[in-house]
Amino acid sequence: MKIAIDVREADGEKTGKGFFAFGLVNHLLAQDRHNHYLLYTDKAKVPFEQYENVEVKSILQQGFAWHYQVLKDLKVRRPDLYLAPTSFIVPAFAPKWLKVFVVVHDLVAFMFPKHHAKKAVLIERMTLRRALRKAGKVFVVSENTQNDLLRLFKYPKSLTVEVPCAPHDIYNREIDPKVSAKVRKKYSLPDKFILGVGTLEPRKNFPALIKAFVTVKRKFPDYKLVIVGKQGWKYRELQKAVKQFELTEDVIFTGYMKDEDLHHTYNLAEVFVFPSLYEGFGIPPLEAMASGCPVVASNTSSLPEVVGEAGLLIEPTNSHKIADAIISLIENPQLRNMLLERGFHHARKYSWDESARIVLEEFSKMEAG
Repeated sequence: MKIAIDVREADGEKTGKGFFAFGLVNHLLAQDRHNHYLLYTDKAKVPFEQYENVEVKSILQQGFAWHYQVLKDLKVRRPDLYLAPTSFIVPAFAPKWLKVFVVVHDLVAFMFPKHHAKKAVLIERMTLRRALRKAGKVFVVSENTQNDLLRLFKYPKSLTVEVPCAPHDIYNREIDPKVSAKVRKKYSLPDKFILGVGTLEPRKNFPALIKAFVTVKRKFPDYKLVIVGKQGWKYRELQKAVKQFELTEDVIFTGYMKDEDLHHTYNLAEVFVFPSLYEGFGIPPLEAMASGCPVVASNTSSLPEVVGEAGLLIEPTNSHKIADAIISLIENPQLRNMLLERGFHHARKYSWDESARIVLEEFSKMEAG
């Protein structure tokens, strides 16, 4: 088979969808040396060129122009399958003869449009329904996303397959204290800090974490708050919150951090907090668990199923509850150690090898059919 995949977001400063694209494609190629892969990108190269059965098609355009050129190229090259791990545009307008697989990460554009960039909301609302009608199978990253899809679109459950996310392989490595010391120095990380990770945008709900930190700071004045993530939609709201609570010297924004450094940053942190309002999956809690950091996460959307009993779940809009959970992990070493042990084993349940195996099995079924 010739399998075409959109891998634009699998390189560079990745967020959730990008981590999914990289993790899945990397392990698909590691497992499957039989099929031929045609990878579409908007960059000069991709991080998968070491595989002999890979052909890279670089289209150095952006926006709809890129998708238009991909659609033209698909008609010429005529692959057997097209996998869309991050976008619905090509599947929505794909020719009828092309077997399409779509990945639905979340339905935030339909459920919480005010917490999502307007352009992204418009595009997803224009293309998702059409893409679903054309898809041979729809991969969902969590049971929660599957339920949202069935409820909002009445989509047949038989056409959906759960393909969970997982931490990058880097998070399986042992922590080297010497490297940790270099990471601490590189980002000027304090001795004791609470950690938040995610794109700086409204859905991640960092203002609630900042407000909760005010309470933590009163009880533990030597603690700082470190937030890792690139600037996103309405990121300036965070800066306003920091000034409002007079925390300019106590909240550190590191910007985007690569996995190699983030692995050590999780390990250096006292507590990791993920107060997101809505997640299709939510990889950072698993990264934190694998790195040896206790987790506090929202009790909404997919996070209870992702975190399980390996972290403390809180109401994300209640800053007092967030503060209480953080304080309990600082004050209670027994609770902390229990969650560290649970978290380490829980994170190991998620594997890109297994997710890639599930996808390859569906590809084989489609070929046989």
